[in-house]
Amino acid sequence: MMDNLFEKSEPRRSSAHVPLARRVTPRTIDELVGQDAILGPGKALRRAIETDSLTSLILWGPPGTGKTALARIIARNTQSYFEPINAVTSNVRELRTVLEKARFRLQKEQRRTILFIDEIHRFNRTQQDALLPDVEMGHVILIGVTTENPYFSVVSPLLSRSQVFHFEPLSEENIFQILRQALRHPNRAFQDYEINIDEDVLRFIARYGEGDARRALNALELAMLTAQKNEKKIHIDLALVQDCVSEKLLHYDKTGDEHYDIASAFIKSIRGSHPDSALYWMARMLEAGEPPRFIARRLCISAAEDIGNADPMALVVAVSAWQATEFIGMPEARIILAQAVTYLACAPKSNSAYVAIEKAIEAVKQQTTVPVPQALRDTHYRGAEILGHGMGYQYPHDAEEGYIPQDYGLPRGIFYQPLPRGIENLFLERLKHWEEMDKQAGIKQKEQNE
Repeated sequence: MMDNLFEKSEPRRSSAHVPLARRVTPRTIDELVGQDAILGPGKALRRAIETDSLTSLILWGPPGTGKTALARIIARNTQSYFEPINAVTSNVRELRTVLEKARFRLQKEQRRTILFIDEIHRFNRTQQDALLPDVEMGHVILIGVTTENPYFSVVSPLLSRSQVFHFEPLSEENIFQILRQALRHPNRAFQDYEINIDEDVLRFIARYGEGDARRALNALELAMLTAQKNEKKIHIDLALVQDCVSEKLLHYDKTGDEHYDIASAFIKSIRGSHPDSALYWMARMLEAGEPPRFIARRLCISAAEDIGNADPMALVVAVSAWQATEFIGMPEARIILAQAVTYLACAPKSNSAYVAIEKAIEAVKQQTTVPVPQALRDTHYRGAEILGHGMGYQYPHDAEEGYIPQDYGLPRGIFYQPLPRGIENLFLERLKHWEEMDKQAGIKQKEQNE
């Protein structure tokens, strides 16, 4: 019933010129491969589609995972009017016209409108805000499709009025199944030809897809188009497919969800003392064009936050790597970054300094302000001594050990608590020794709020 809705604004063209991925798109939920977690039997989204009782949805996931295919299935099965627009080519004026027609349709015909917005993350805030009243009042049912994390790219009021469904990358087995279906599909290329392709070649294409069925289907189509055709037969071998596939495509957007996920995996691998994983995630970033400066900054943060005083040289190494990448540049900078990454990943770990400053800041914000002890106050100006500033202060360098017990305003150990790892183990022993000297000198270990 709704077969042509997605093409209604496009000129008619022969199906032979339509890409294979579009010609073999599934027509029912049962034909849609993968995404069983949200579309399997008995799942809420599947029931809503089958009973034509949808509410507003945001379909989020990587390219080629079935988001738009599912929207086409909904278009074919709903009794509602299906209105597709693309966020790249539309504007606020067009959007308002569509919404006005939807209100009229609901009032005069008692017919709902499903507003399908492809690449909804491309809408700016003003365009997204324009949707809010009509979505809120139920004049339209929104189906937004996005490859970007909607929690970053879609305004919160619109998110709160929609259900978000996350599409995962397809497995290699999923894509293998899709490729086999495409070869049997009545609308595949060269319907009059017998196509001979071994299973291992199909599996190579499935691996090449890396979770993206469209990419795999495009590779299969190119192989079919460029293969030798003899006596109504097409033979596709591995050498032909390898010649057809392009350089490996990395799913990576320097401002999007994948950027943050890989950067997070990178830091957590260093923190987890796993140099091989850390190098892999860094290689992913570098190969996708991430500026080395971004990686170097993350190394400096990790050196202080995750290694700290367990190995103070870690920060020196990280800062040196940052400076070296600035004047050397790629591709040689990858070697410098790799040295820093492996050093940090193999270093002993302590987050004591990070935990300590967080506690100190929280104390400053939430607890009673600690006055500066008289002995520690500034004495550089005339009249300071009259006020008692500096009275009783003892200069630590005058002592044999370089330490004199005296009151510095707060008790020991309330913020910084060294761990018995690496160099920090020495700090722990020193602090225990100095604390014992404080006790012997009668320095009161008062509570902070005392």
